[in-house]
Amino acid sequence: MEKKSYPCDDCDKYFTQIGQLKRHLRTHTGEKPYACNVCDKSFSFNGQLTVHQRTHTGEKPYTCDVCDKSFNESGCLTAHRRTHSGEKPYACDVCEKSFSVSSSLTSHRRTHSGEKPYACDVCEKSFSASSSLTSHRRTHSGEKLYACDVCERSFSQSGCLTAHRRTHTGEKPYACDVCEKSFSVSSSLTSHRRTHSGEKPYACDVCEKSFSVSSSLTSHRRTHSGEKLYACDVCEMSFSVSSNLTAHRRTHTGEKPYACDVCDKAFSESGSLKKHRRTHTGEKPYACDVCEMSFSQSGHLTSHRRTHTGEKPYACDVCDKAFSANGSLIAHRRTHTGEKPYACDVCDKAFSECGSLKRHRRTHTGEKAYACDVCDKSFSVSNSLTAHRRTHTDEKLYACDVCEMSFFVSDSLMVHKRSHTKHLSD
Repeated sequence: MEKKSYPCDDCDKYFTQIGQLKRHLRTHTGEKPYACNVCDKSFSFNGQLTVHQRTHTGEKPYTCDVCDKSFNESGCLTAHRRTHSGEKPYACDVCEKSFSVSSSLTSHRRTHSGEKPYACDVCEKSFSASSSLTSHRRTHSGEKLYACDVCERSFSQSGCLTAHRRTHTGEKPYACDVCEKSFSVSSSLTSHRRTHSGEKPYACDVCEKSFSVSSSLTSHRRTHSGEKLYACDVCEMSFSVSSNLTAHRRTHTGEKPYACDVCDKAFSESGSLKKHRRTHTGEKPYACDVCEMSFSQSGHLTSHRRTHTGEKPYACDVCDKAFSANGSLIAHRRTHTGEKPYACDVCDKAFSECGSLKRHRRTHTGEKAYACDVCDKSFSVSNSLTAHRRTHTDEKLYACDVCEMSFFVSDSLMVHKRSHTKHLSD
């Protein structure tokens, strides 16, 4: 006996049962006859209502036979089991990626097509996944449904709450397979892996810079547009990156939440603490690919490379001088303005550079932080230690261009040169 075929008048689909066709037609009409008796939501299918009602009752009838997790939908259990088996049956036909859930593949395909079908009705943003739109809408409503049961923080996304909870438990389930580092969120691991691979997939469409993290590109673009979205509510300063505003606010509050576990120093930014720790460990992870020098900070390496290239991108708008580092230009400008923003809190002296104030303070404290590893001598300034080390190696870098004498420090050479000029004048 031939099966009956019920065609849809709106699309090309056919059904073997009239009931199937009726349910399908609701996808065209938008009809939602199944209403929840607890909240205002309605659904096109009875099964959708059944699953939804479990969000009110908390019922999770589908339990994993490997671990203790339970789910309110059979499909969620099926997808979860693949986290144990590693099965990824949904393959992308453009690249080599595979996924354990069909919806993940659907969202992924949009990274190739550029399709963003989910548009915000408040602003102009569009998204490739409906869940991204749902999360984005909360930035307008301020709604934060997901509350931490340890502290008072709430979040607009369940994933953010999951990641936050790990700050209490210390759990770091995402481990790097190259080094020993572990992370509390998978995105941090993805970004970290690029430090090994050197991959920088996020390219600026204005200049040639590329970035390993999309948020870095977003921040960088503001250097071209001049956009500064994050304004301080105490002073008039604005910032292009929210983390810079957070750090700036601490200049008003004096808060320094990042403490060194070796010495007593504390810092207002986590990055400053990381750099400081290297003064204890001696770690210099940033190596020059031209000479043998290494640096504890990436910015120092960038500046150093310009000693090889001769590049001086920071030009003074008052005189003709140019500099390889932005900090040098800022300090130089003060020779024109006479500004000395760094004041000593012990005496009346003020300085145009922060480093000069630090060195001066040691004249009051007597601190000599720079110790020689060969003899017992210590110094208050790193340059003095560098010069002193040459007395052990007998290295004399500063040679006189008149006679054959050489010196450990440039000051000694300058004094020596005067003996030639004095002789000529006599």
